[in-house]
Amino acid sequence: MTRISFGRRRFAVGAAAGVAGLAMPAIAQNEPIKVGVIVPLSGPAGPNGQVVAGAVKVAAELLNAKGGVLGRKLVVIAKDDESTPAVGVTRANEMVAEKVAVVIEGWNSPVTLAMQPVLARADILDITAVSKADPILSGQGNPMAVRINSSNGQDGAVCAEILLNKLGAKRIGFLTQNDAYGNGAQQVIEAELAKIGKPWEKVVVEQFPFKQTDFRVSLANVKQAKPDAVVAINAAESSGMPALIQQYRQAGIEGTFVAAVGTILPTVFRIAGEATTGIVSADIYFPDLPPFDKIKENLEFVEAYRKAHNEAPDKGAALGAAALEVWASAAAAAKSLDRKTVAGAIRGGKVPGTILGDLSFAANGQAQHKHTIFKVVDGKTAKIEAVT
Repeated sequence: MTRISFGRRRFAVGAAAGVAGLAMPAIAQNEPIKVGVIVPLSGPAGPNGQVVAGAVKVAAELLNAKGGVLGRKLVVIAKDDESTPAVGVTRANEMVAEKVAVVIEGWNSPVTLAMQPVLARADILDITAVSKADPILSGQGNPMAVRINSSNGQDGAVCAEILLNKLGAKRIGFLTQNDAYGNGAQQVIEAELAKIGKPWEKVVVEQFPFKQTDFRVSLANVKQAKPDAVVAINAAESSGMPALIQQYRQAGIEGTFVAAVGTILPTVFRIAGEATTGIVSADIYFPDLPPFDKIKENLEFVEAYRKAHNEAPDKGAALGAAALEVWASAAAAAKSLDRKTVAGAIRGGKVPGTILGDLSFAANGQAQHKHTIFKVVDGKTAKIEAVT
């Protein structure tokens, strides 16, 4: 057994041999199936990517305890994309050389979009765990795309609901990450606001790069615009988003801080603490809340993850683990590891018995989710309450 270090975390990677696979060449019958994971393991999103990679490993161990996939054990190979598209392409080519059966990837949308053509040309199934940009499912980079997380398109409607129907905001500002994820999210939110038909005005837009942590100049401009609510779209949940929240409070901005869907994670609470109180947002997974507290597969995963990491899994962890579950279930149903065959068993269908429940997928490979809107009522204890 080898060990791979991810920052301060260490995850064991098993290499046990499995029994004969179904319809596999004789040379591969006793070999483990290689599962590639490409996420940021260093830099601003490193802690979040480490959680995803660790969760995939936990899911692999649970599957191996039940006999693996097609009678073969799974071995996880994790690589650091450094939140950089060029590095992601290099890591994708390395996974091709490793002859992995599937790659679970994606925290940053620009990295996912850069890697897609590489993996598609190599005929490797590519499942996006987290990255949200809508072009990921356009079919251009990867005609067999599958995404577990909600999309910018799905999230935009929820954000518009929060802004106009829950908060009654009329003067709205945006703090937007200047890339495919951030700009795409803002564009969709604005389109959904227009659909609702209530009057509103865009009073300020401030853009920033993914790695930025000093927002004081931008926040001075936001304060001057006097918004009723400000949408913060920042995927650097271990650095940029906590800094943005703290500096927002220090600036004394009165408008409600509305965090983009899925960006208020445990790392944000740990760093920003009390400053998160009052934030309104939404998400698709809560390990201990309905309906997940009644899903057998989720309870099994939460217990295994707590045992491995001494903490509850966050949404990123659940998405990484669910990505492996979805692939394994589809491969078992199709009795094949062929990329197109397995993708065909996912896209436009339903995959039962995952951490997220019975998961339905649109024809373009997008998982379907129900969002829960919440407000942070105590940032010190990470206490939230549903907004109805």
